[in-house]
Formats: sequence, C-alpha cells, structure tokens
Amino acid sequence: MKKLVADLSKCTGCKICENTCSMAFYKEKNNFKSAIRIISDENGSISIAVCDQCGACKQMCQIIALKTAKNGVVLLDKKTCVGCLVCVGECLRNYMFYNDETPTPFKCIACGLCVKECPTGALRISEDNNYDTIIEIFGEEFSHA
Repeated sequence: MKKLVADLSKCTGCKICENTCSMAFYKEKNNFKSAIRIISDENGSISIAVCDQCGACKQMCQIIALKTAKNGVVLLDKKTCVGCLVCVGECLRNYMFYNDETPTPFKCIACGLCVKECPTGALRISEDNNYDTIIEIFGEEFSHA
C-alpha cells in the first residue's frame, strides 16, 4: 500500500510540505488547502496529520465517490462527490480535510511532491503491502490487521 510516512525526529515544522501541497493542487500557498498539516503544540512538539489510507472514509461514502486504487491509495472522484462531507466526519484521525473555498473535501494521495521538497528528509513514500502488521506512522502505532 502506498502512503506518505514521516520521521518526526527530522521534522522542523517549516511547513514547506504544506505550501508544496497547496500550490500543487490549488495554486496558492494556503495551509488550509493542504492535504498534509504540521501541528505544533504549546510545548513545541510537532505532529503531522496526513492520510494513512485506512479506507474508513470510503466505507461511509454512499455515492461511492471514494475508491481504492491498485496501489492502495484512497482516491476521491471529484466529479461524483456531492460534497456531503460524511467522509470528513468519518475519518478516524481527521486526515480528510475540507475548506469552504473548495467544492469537495480532499486528502493525501501520496503523490510524493512534499517528499521531494522536504529539506530535512522527514517525509517518504512507503510501498508497504503488508496490511497485517503494526506500523508506525507519525510516532503512533496503528494496526491494520
């Protein structure tokens, strides 16, 4: 399964990945139009919010606007989507995003553009095809068993 993963020990919180994503898909530097979000808490700890392709959003889409590609990436068909935002509400980790200026929600499609632009090498694309293992994403363990 193809997905974006991060090494939090390398992330400086520079938000270049956010700018790269919003520029690529919305032609503007706007972190609210980015499918990856860098979050800093009051203690300076950084976390990264980005889709891990779990598919929970897909299961709730009644019009079947979300589909899984052969590489495991969950994709949104913007022509089919009616903008009901059920997928946003059903995302287990709040990695499906919506902006009032966009007609449909959006999420990471593991395109890898942010990986190329990350100055510290904190991001990479994983091609892990083993769903039955516990994997570490952004410092947390998730089981896909």
